[in-house]
Amino acid sequence: MSVSGLSVLVVEDHGFQRRMALRLLAELDVGAVHEAADGLAALQLLERLPSPPDVVMVDLDMPGMDGIQFIGQVAERGFARAVLLVSALDPALINTVQTMARAYGLRVLGSVEKPLTRDKLLAALERADDGHALDEDVVHAEPPANAVHAALVGGEIGPWFQPQVEFGNGRVVGVEALARWHQPDGHVMRPAQFLPVVEREGLLDVMTDHMLLHACQWRRKWDRQGLRLKVSVNVSPATLVDPGAADRFQHIVQSQGLEPQDIVLEVTESSVATDPAQSLGVLARLRLKGFGLSIDDFGTGYSSLAQLSQVPFTELKIDQGFVSGAHAQPRKRAVVEASLELARKLSLNVVAEGVETVEDWQMLADLGCGVAQGYLIAQAVPGGDLADTIAQWRRPGH
Repeated sequence: MSVSGLSVLVVEDHGFQRRMALRLLAELDVGAVHEAADGLAALQLLERLPSPPDVVMVDLDMPGMDGIQFIGQVAERGFARAVLLVSALDPALINTVQTMARAYGLRVLGSVEKPLTRDKLLAALERADDGHALDEDVVHAEPPANAVHAALVGGEIGPWFQPQVEFGNGRVVGVEALARWHQPDGHVMRPAQFLPVVEREGLLDVMTDHMLLHACQWRRKWDRQGLRLKVSVNVSPATLVDPGAADRFQHIVQSQGLEPQDIVLEVTESSVATDPAQSLGVLARLRLKGFGLSIDDFGTGYSSLAQLSQVPFTELKIDQGFVSGAHAQPRKRAVVEASLELARKLSLNVVAEGVETVEDWQMLADLGCGVAQGYLIAQAVPGGDLADTIAQWRRPGH
């Protein structure tokens, strides 16, 4: 899909601003364009459309139902695939609304400051077509439990890999294993759709072991191709209350001819809160065996500093919500700077997630961040495609 293939809804109460947006969209040859003068009219229009638009452009400051209320309604009713904020309001307020929209499960393309220009709008809409299809972000009905069981057993659910690149020299130094369900019809399902079923069915431990095993197998194949990469695997909260988890992970890794030092286990902040005594014991034993430990989505919970003081982490991952657009948003940049300074004082490696633009890359490089991960480099790909993906990144003029 190109920009010309997008469908866009413009929600703007100011007549001139709305006409300007429609004219710019026409200049960009956007395929299908709809308009509404307020949130209520937009909801009524969305109810009538046969399918959700790819992008909803929404002003925040509107009479009656404001843009913030409208976004909440859109998210709850599944009326949009992605939102783009158009506003001249305080950047801190816009950042809060973007965070709210993501918490609702919406994809956020960012914000465009008024007055609109063709270049601003094109840059924003191109993010809807930057290599990760919008269809992947649409929330569908949950798959049945027996289908998830069968997919795990049959190997349809497994790891895809997103490269991690050093800022200093652009070298790919690692990958994160991300769960994907590659269905027989070719459709690829993301974990947001099937993970709730996995959790309810008590299959998180099974899936974690499965992901670790297959990630290790791919690591061995890459070794034979001359690719020496650190592999990061996400660990479920349920795993951290299992006293046998550390020994089990060590066995899985060593059975594939690797050592724990080759693997980084990513742990979310909330994981440790489930059962602190048991979790801290498991994490300490994992570190004792040589596994790297990464605090994932740093800054999105309320216990980040406490976790850093209690757990022997080796790596800090700055959440993409802080990274994306930070070059132009002082509050986000301040969080990134503070995270990097804290990591330096604690001698932690740092990975910045969600690096999508050259501007964010440059800002992070200037601040001394170590490693980048995000769509600017590559999306997650099957293990067999990783070598070609890395070669494409290395190609001069990328």
